[in-house]
Amino acid sequence: MSKLPLIALVGNPNAGKSALFNALTGARQKVGNYPGVTVERHSGRLALDDGRPIELVDLPGTYSLDPSSPDEQVTRDVLFGKQAGERRPDALIVVVDAANLDLHLRFALQLIALGLPVVIALNMVDLAERDGLTLSAEALATELGVPVIPTVAVRKRGLDTLRAALTQMVDGGASADRPAAPRDLTADQPIATFQRRARELSRLATVSETPTRRWNHALDSIALHPVFGPILLLALMFVMFQAVFSWSEAPIGWIEDGMVWLDGVVRAGVPEGLFQSLLTDGLIAGVGAVVVFLPQILILFAFILVLEASGYMVRAAFLMDRLMAGVGLSGRAFIPLLSSFACAVPGIMATRTISDEKDRLTTILIAPLMTCSARLPVYTIIIGAFIPNSQVLPGVGLQGLVLLGLYIAGILGAFVAALVLRRTVTSGESSGFMMEMPKYQVPRLSDIAIGLWSRAMLFLKRAGTIIAATTVILWLLLSFPKAPNGQSQVDYSIAGRIASGIEVVVKPIGFNHEIALALIPAMAAREVAVAAIGTVYAVDDPEDAEGARTIVENLQRRWSLPTALAFLMWFVFAPQCVSTIAITRRETNGWKWPLFMVGYLFAAAYIMAGITYWLAVAAGL
Repeated sequence: MSKLPLIALVGNPNAGKSALFNALTGARQKVGNYPGVTVERHSGRLALDDGRPIELVDLPGTYSLDPSSPDEQVTRDVLFGKQAGERRPDALIVVVDAANLDLHLRFALQLIALGLPVVIALNMVDLAERDGLTLSAEALATELGVPVIPTVAVRKRGLDTLRAALTQMVDGGASADRPAAPRDLTADQPIATFQRRARELSRLATVSETPTRRWNHALDSIALHPVFGPILLLALMFVMFQAVFSWSEAPIGWIEDGMVWLDGVVRAGVPEGLFQSLLTDGLIAGVGAVVVFLPQILILFAFILVLEASGYMVRAAFLMDRLMAGVGLSGRAFIPLLSSFACAVPGIMATRTISDEKDRLTTILIAPLMTCSARLPVYTIIIGAFIPNSQVLPGVGLQGLVLLGLYIAGILGAFVAALVLRRTVTSGESSGFMMEMPKYQVPRLSDIAIGLWSRAMLFLKRAGTIIAATTVILWLLLSFPKAPNGQSQVDYSIAGRIASGIEVVVKPIGFNHEIALALIPAMAAREVAVAAIGTVYAVDDPEDAEGARTIVENLQRRWSLPTALAFLMWFVFAPQCVSTIAITRRETNGWKWPLFMVGYLFAAAYIMAGITYWLAVAAGL
């Protein structure tokens, strides 16, 4: 093993660390693997000012001393002298991105707290200056207690000064007067402590900055505040769900009127009989019952797209990291779970970015609990039928509050499930979470419009294929065999007889015959439940031969409030989606975890729906 002084190059990803390593060592590099792992070891030689050679090792980039990947584990083990075949470094060069001091100084402070000699390479100062940010390396050095050298690695600027600082740090070199290392921080302190200190240092080191950067910092002081940040996030969710109801009333009315008109045209133009029933009772009643909710889905997505494009969603992920850590997950799970609000399928696929296998598996298993857009038609039609459209406060509707409560119930259910899973079948340590904050920006209307158009087409395609096909099959099962006079067509049909068997199981939780019938086709897609119920009432409503009675009116006539509330709670938890089960099977390479997921979610749905029903009955609702 080499007896040369060993200096490690450490820093966050994208700080320019590799460029600085190449600039310092040139062609004098060696690449190999650390013993026992597939992580590459990059090392090279560097001659100091007095001619002495040293060995420079480029450690894998990481955001903190809490590893979440094999690369980050190697960095930690080397720094603590625990890596097999590698000695502990004699000194550190910590590479910091000048334009992202808040994030990069957090890790630098952790490294300084280790007690090793440190020199800070304040890299990419040219890009920071280009963006209107001027920093004082002297002020930063005074606060940190270590040398701070401005560098531009790709242009080899500042390398001579950096080399001189290294000469002073290596044993036997000339001594240098420099401030004592800060003693108010230790390596085992919470990451939030380092974050607060990093923000303070960033502010002290800033000489001047553009108004845009000042605005970003001012907004972050609210959005990332430990108290005001969560309040802002909850307020945004509150406004979003209020808008889903209040802004969609008019367009929903237009679509409903269009469906009534289309039903009348078909009844007038198509002779009465089986084909007319297929078109009116099957397709128009079933598919129309789902399409009517397109405005609400687009309003929800408009909010999500605006928050993503503005740069706020990453801040929300950072806020949620602290809460998610309490249930054994890291903030890395936030983005996949957020994607699951649109659909659990892309959300589960997005878990590929989670390096820790136990973290990833837990996120996959709880992703279906996020309230996807397919649940929205179910929620809104039941809320619209049974929850009064009254104002709790000026501008605050009861229906919007109930919808927000259902979304929160799904999130809380996911957190409880994660807490249980992380202590049982997916037990393990949660990994840390760091990310760079993008700049705030005004969303482009064209981007939002394109995003909404693509989601509208996806929803309508789904309505025109999966929902239409399922509705037609259900209509056939409801229409045959024909019931004798005086008997209910739904009860006498094939579908009705199947539902009678299911009803025995779900009756204790308040579900009626129509709900039992709708649960099976709803496995194709959750919103099919609405289409199925609409088709059932269209087939079995002889008093409504012209199709004038809406599905909401039928629900109000046939369901009790406890049944409606139990039905809502069922859909908070139930895994009513074949696509989600299929993608879980693909991502976990087998049927073990998909079957486990289906089992625990159906059990949770049954228990929570039953509790909701009996509490509502006991309360006299």
